[in-house]
Amino acid sequence: MSDVGRRSFLRGALAGAGAAAVAGAITASEATAEAATTPSVPFHGIHQAGITTDQQKQAIFASFDVIAANKAELTDLFKTLTDRARLLTTGGALPPLGITAPPADSGVLGPDMPGDDLTVTVGVGSSLFDDRYGLKDRKPAKLKPMTEFPNDSLDTSLCHGDLSLQLCATETDTVLHALRDIARHTRGAMQLRWRLDGFLSPPRPTGTPRNLMGFKDGTVKPALDDHDKLVWVGQGGGEPAWTEGGSYQVLRQIRMLIEFWDRVSVGEQENMFGRRRDSGAPLDGTAEFDTPNYPDDPTGGAIPLTSHIRLANPRTEQTAASQFLRRGYNYDKGTDAVGDLDLGLLFCCYQQDVVRQFEAVQTRLIDEPLVDYIRPVGGGYFFVLPGVRDSNDHLGRSLLG
Repeated sequence: MSDVGRRSFLRGALAGAGAAAVAGAITASEATAEAATTPSVPFHGIHQAGITTDQQKQAIFASFDVIAANKAELTDLFKTLTDRARLLTTGGALPPLGITAPPADSGVLGPDMPGDDLTVTVGVGSSLFDDRYGLKDRKPAKLKPMTEFPNDSLDTSLCHGDLSLQLCATETDTVLHALRDIARHTRGAMQLRWRLDGFLSPPRPTGTPRNLMGFKDGTVKPALDDHDKLVWVGQGGGEPAWTEGGSYQVLRQIRMLIEFWDRVSVGEQENMFGRRRDSGAPLDGTAEFDTPNYPDDPTGGAIPLTSHIRLANPRTEQTAASQFLRRGYNYDKGTDAVGDLDLGLLFCCYQQDVVRQFEAVQTRLIDEPLVDYIRPVGGGYFFVLPGVRDSNDHLGRSLLG
């Protein structure tokens, strides 16, 4: 498609999307009685939903290359993303567009879209701040391309991107419907770069869900009172003023070499993690949420010094500031070219400073025993935009203004 043709299509698509979103929002408000039976997560707020929201069962993580021709088209893109996200997360019926027009919706979720706990979380990558849109001087201070660490095996086709999209909901068809809707209404403005579907296992039998290595994953989380110093970007700290209320997102596609892992004894697996496989308890404790007593185990007799939990979170005064909020999902991509299972963990975390937090933890984990059984192959660093305050606001308004 020529540049002129593409821009014409984009203007028409974005304009039509905005009009449909407004009409859809009106219809959704009128259909409150029908939508009330399906849960929805509030869209408006200081922060975007999908970060501290309780984890839903299904997720899609996608990265896009932005192909908008100029800053005006980029602004239209963010307005359209806002309109679609607001409508999709609210749920309700959509109005028909006429007999000869394409349907207003794919119909995957039926005539009345359920809220289904859907969250739409949008971030931007460092590449968006190149010369295309005049945003170089507005780049978040800690945003950069994802670092490749020792033991990584990164595939460039599965890394980075101008824009990240995290979709989470109770059901698989809800996140697929949202991705399909957003792709339809932003065609000509952004192009899918990579995508990964994730799922959260149910607690078995109780407590934190398990990863596909059989261990509970995400037991330790920062306290709510610590979010302002660990999760959210605030004023100062060398960050542009527009970033307040946002958060740095790290995504890592970590393939698990399951065929080898399943041949390792449970005792050796537990020593690598530092926790019991069945209960999730630290090796010096009895229950999942027991606090490891490292001071009483200085030589690693109970919990090896090389264990994952001890390296990742030594629980010292000096390392307290490197904690982050985890929000990972399992994934299953079938089999690879030689017939091995292609599955693993979509590691996702949020923090105030990607260098101080994720990179500090990942540096401590270099050459841990688990590296023989995992292979990080993709992902990226993104800055999740501040929330949409009200119906007059839109994603990226403070960035683009």
